[in-house]
Amino acid sequence: MCEPMKDARWKQQFQNYRRAFGLLREALEDRDIGAYSVLEQEGIIQRFEYTFELGWKTFRDYLEYSGTSLAEATARSVIKECAAVGIFKQAGIDGEMYLEMMLARNTLSHTYDFERFTGIIAKMKSHYLPELVKEYDFFVKKEANENG
Repeated sequence: MCEPMKDARWKQQFQNYRRAFGLLREALEDRDIGAYSVLEQEGIIQRFEYTFELGWKTFRDYLEYSGTSLAEATARSVIKECAAVGIFKQAGIDGEMYLEMMLARNTLSHTYDFERFTGIIAKMKSHYLPELVKEYDFFVKKEANENG
């Protein structure tokens, strides 16, 4: 039986992810990337960064809830563990694409090149958002199963 605190932690983390994901999705689905001002693009980048952060942390907490011990709780180790234990397969998530999202997030945190920003935002819309939708759907189903 799982401890109530661990149970609550992944669900609480998911609630934060749910809000962040909704804001990112709204921004990316609203209009073409070229129609956004530089300030709006920076806002989208910020939304992506915190959505990704909440996403991998939700997976981390879910792994712990499911009984998987992590030697280290980094984004990379959580992604590898989700692939190893079959969570990504169950959710239909492309583990390589999820790893690429992590690298893009890291790049965005350390660059101020607007051409790179625009390229990554375009990739968010075409490649990363579909993976984040799968993550969202996975946790919605898990939460529904838990709540009965």
